[in-house]
Amino acid sequence: MKQQNRRGATSSKWALMLALLALGICAFALTACGGSDDTTSDGTTAETTESGGGGEEAKGEPIVTWTYTDVNTEGPQYKNIEETARVYEEWINSHGGIEGRPLEANFCDARGTPTGVSACGREAVAGGAVAVVGNFTFTGDAIIPILEKGKTAQWGNCCAIAPSELVSPVSFPMGNQPLYSVGLVKKAVEDGCKNINGVIIEGAEAFIPLMENAAKAEGTKIGKFVTLPATAQDYSPQVAEATSGDADCLVMIVSETPYIAWMPPFAQSGSEARMYGPQGNFNENAVKGFEEVVEGDVDAGMYPDISTAAWTDYRAALDEFEADSAQDYNSLGGMGTWAAYEGFKQVVESMGGEKLDNESFLKAAENATIDLPGMVPPEDFALTWDKDGGPEGYDRLVNRCVVFSEFKEGKLVPVSEEFTDVSEIAGGTKPQDCGPPFG
Repeated sequence: MKQQNRRGATSSKWALMLALLALGICAFALTACGGSDDTTSDGTTAETTESGGGGEEAKGEPIVTWTYTDVNTEGPQYKNIEETARVYEEWINSHGGIEGRPLEANFCDARGTPTGVSACGREAVAGGAVAVVGNFTFTGDAIIPILEKGKTAQWGNCCAIAPSELVSPVSFPMGNQPLYSVGLVKKAVEDGCKNINGVIIEGAEAFIPLMENAAKAEGTKIGKFVTLPATAQDYSPQVAEATSGDADCLVMIVSETPYIAWMPPFAQSGSEARMYGPQGNFNENAVKGFEEVVEGDVDAGMYPDISTAAWTDYRAALDEFEADSAQDYNSLGGMGTWAAYEGFKQVVESMGGEKLDNESFLKAAENATIDLPGMVPPEDFALTWDKDGGPEGYDRLVNRCVVFSEFKEGKLVPVSEEFTDVSEIAGGTKPQDCGPPFG
């Protein structure tokens, strides 16, 4: 299957890929993270930068947020989330702020542990966060009780993965995790896969029931699920297990750092199994040096490719504010954090100038509608999945639409021109309106 895909690569497709890639790549440089220099010493005014455009001045008391994720850890790392939060703060403050007020986007490193993310929650609540915005960690169960007690919303994150994040009334995910895994199963079946195995990183077990639902709905089943230790190591035993039984396709829920460790033993195994993995994790960085091995392989995600029109400001901001070039911003973490802050801005604007604090924002978020065409489908937080035909345990999801890309000559090329609804094959009873095409 994969050898046929390799032979089918054409020069015209390569030219198209180069054009798309050129739109999405910026020149980045490492900068410090944390609070922006736009805020004055008394914390009341943020001046616009000369290059920021808009010619406006953000005034008044800053709007305080916190963003947390795992950066300094031996497990999966998400520096792209930290960088995007910093870049968004600088970008929005150079464009007049939110409702004319400057944004103060604080960052906390959860360090890959329950203790670390708990500390981030206490820091945010004590620091007067209006909300925690655009976050991700595998240990979300450790922070949700703290946010519930502090009446503080976890807003907009791409990737609710802990059980409490999927049901808590303070959790407002704008992404569709874990439903992109359903998209991977759907695409694998459409591509003719007959013997599918699953590979799941530790901490992502919430994906399994939905993947099984999808396989059943598509008239097949997943032969086995192989658990991958979260700390990158020699994965040769897991590769051997996953590719056994004449597996022709692997549906993988694996982070970027473990993927990098997965690739050498997979290549050495000689397996021709096609891999299906998650956006921003199964990426060009993860497969560097193994481009031929992944030809024709697929990733599924929540957000259209960074080269599309909806991300014009994001691309410009990454360039202008010198985001760390080592990070993947065409990713769940990167685009998810930008979309989360854009959604946060819409909720604040919808409040009509009323007093803004954690409790008033939480109340507004409960009925918020988000309109970010080309970033996410239309989202209505008054109609969470538990109120719209969803299976038990995935209550807080309002986004059930996915997109796809494929590896072509070592580069990811988008193949979706519109969102694909996976509500019903995931176990729901009603479809979702995924909005207009974006391609």
